[in-house]
Amino acid sequence: MNLQRHWLMTGAAVIAALGVGFGAAQLMKPSAAFPEADPEEGHEEARGAVVALTPDKAAAAGVSVVGLQRGGGAELKLPGRVVFAPGAEAAVDAPLAGAVTRVHVGLGDQVAAGSPLVTLRSPDGAASRAEADAASAQVDAARAAERRDRTLFEQGWVSQARLDVTAAEARRAEADLRAARARVGAYGAPGSNGLTVVRSPIAGVVTRISAAPGQVLHEEVLQVAAVSDPSRVELVFEAPPAAAALLRVGDTLESSIAGANAVSGVVVAIAPANEAGVVIVRARPTGVVPPAGSVVSARVTAGAGAGAIVVPLDAVQTLEGVASVFVVEADGFRARPVVTGRTLDGRIEIVSGLTGSERIAGAGAFLLKAELAKGEVEHGH
Repeated sequence: MNLQRHWLMTGAAVIAALGVGFGAAQLMKPSAAFPEADPEEGHEEARGAVVALTPDKAAAAGVSVVGLQRGGGAELKLPGRVVFAPGAEAAVDAPLAGAVTRVHVGLGDQVAAGSPLVTLRSPDGAASRAEADAASAQVDAARAAERRDRTLFEQGWVSQARLDVTAAEARRAEADLRAARARVGAYGAPGSNGLTVVRSPIAGVVTRISAAPGQVLHEEVLQVAAVSDPSRVELVFEAPPAAAALLRVGDTLESSIAGANAVSGVVVAIAPANEAGVVIVRARPTGVVPPAGSVVSARVTAGAGAGAIVVPLDAVQTLEGVASVFVVEADGFRARPVVTGRTLDGRIEIVSGLTGSERIAGAGAFLLKAELAKGEVEHGH
């Protein structure tokens, strides 16, 4: 009997111990009424933050606006270079031979269209001016003879045939004068002393000076300077026909320059394949204008429109610990949190946070981040 009571008491103690342990476990377990905090809960301000800046002002500040692309498919790289656009570069020749008397500009000088570059003295220029002056005198004499013969014809002293000959001589003298004046204009309007001013045909920067005071220019070598407009450049790429078939006029090409920011360009022309089977693709840069002579490379993705959204690596900025991009909206650039994925060759995959139809800040997005931080500091004070 005592043995039976001992085992009963032992069992009760074990059951009590199990009950206490279960209760402690329940107290240690997180309550369903208090869920874990959302890791993005503290970033609502970053999600709604707006930098009040128009795309035009952003571009002037160095911020480019790019459309979204999708990865997937085969990616091709197109080699290219930055060249001056048609009409943006001028090799200026003297219109005639002569001796240089003055150089008006130096390398790097900004000039307007019509600005003087050099002045030269030319015997041919003096001769052309003398011919024009002589032709003008011939016109005066021929017109006077025509007036005289017309008066005499009206009085019956000369015949109609005589008047017709005099009138024809006046018309020929006028034609000779027009030709002489055109020659003077082509020679840069030299004075009677033969001094001719060579002027810039375009506005831009002087990139080369080929003349010096005292130098005699001959017909074989007449170049005096070169002027280029650095704001008017194009991106020119060489593409195989297969890659060119993926492009259309108006498409945006994302390009990169070694040691510089990414450059976006809008395709303006696609030439047919040449004898070597190469297609020339011309694009107009948007945003930051790269310097002429730079080497660029562009990416063309086959099967565009499939796969994850990819953006330039510079477009993703960290705001309060959250990866974000700046989306273009009516009131400016709005910071939007995103989830990023893999990175490849200057681009980063966006797993979520964007629909694919947005336009975002690309190169220079860090300037918007700095502006946002500046605004928060001022607001705090």
